[in-house]
Amino acid sequence: MAEEFLQNASISLEDIGEIKKCILATTMPQTPSSLNEKIICDADLFNLGTGNFREQNKLLKKELEALTNTKLEGVAWRATSISMLETHHYHTDYCQLLLNNTKAGNLEALKNKQEQKLKEQQQVAMTVNTGTENPELTSGEEADKKKIKKKDKPVRGIETMFRISASKNVRISEMADNKAHIMISVNSIIISVVLGLIIRSLEQYPNLIIPTIILLMVNVATIIFSVLATRPKIADGLFTQEQVNNKSVNLLYFGSYYNMNFKEYEDGINAMMADSGFLYSSLTKDIFWQGKVLGRKYRLLRISYTIFLFGIIAAVLAFTAAIIFFR
Repeated sequence: MAEEFLQNASISLEDIGEIKKCILATTMPQTPSSLNEKIICDADLFNLGTGNFREQNKLLKKELEALTNTKLEGVAWRATSISMLETHHYHTDYCQLLLNNTKAGNLEALKNKQEQKLKEQQQVAMTVNTGTENPELTSGEEADKKKIKKKDKPVRGIETMFRISASKNVRISEMADNKAHIMISVNSIIISVVLGLIIRSLEQYPNLIIPTIILLMVNVATIIFSVLATRPKIADGLFTQEQVNNKSVNLLYFGSYYNMNFKEYEDGINAMMADSGFLYSSLTKDIFWQGKVLGRKYRLLRISYTIFLFGIIAAVLAFTAAIIFFR
């Protein structure tokens, strides 16, 4: 259809061929090769990484129901949407930096809702089965069931809290890494430009020596703190049976076990899973130390951005003064 329309519009065959490739590249699964195809594919599914994904996903469900004249089950539709988000990835650097974090949040929200709906269905099924097999329940049995349900609610709430906290920390850590990467890239480019262009001219313009040194020192200091922010720090990867008995080791963190053999780790995990207190304590430790690492990252990033902000201002002022007053 596009080819016929474009031919009638007197578009060149070369352009028509490129446009057809862009259209075909959006076919799922997307396999773009050129930059134009990547841009079109990312534009096509741009909404997956936006805040209005939920509303647009509902509209898409209604559209398909109207098109096929069938009613789509909410659980099945969410499963399809989850699979779509899990397998999809953006192709351009722009969309990866701009949308990946929001897309991960949309996926997490869908998974949480799907899990909640599946649990509700299981509870309804259990209630129906119980009612069929035992049509006459005493008031004491009904009260016991209500107590069990009330006890289950806090547990699910605690699990949801840990899941959301962990995923949020991971997204914040990715944001910190992206910020550090931006600082490293920008300052590396500035250094390469300074070394390639300005330093060659220093013999001819000696008044630029001091501003150039200031600029290079600012760039190097900024890169150092950005690298320190992303520089990994891990423990020795060993734990003892005494630590397991005392519940003082966090077996959910790879730095606690990566040098252990599988049998020792399996025994420790089994001991943790058998003790809810140990399990929740490990989850608490995991989130706490994630927060500690994030605090260190953002403290170093703040120093890096502060050096760059005031340093670049100082360097520009130094270059301006050197050009105006010391020609």
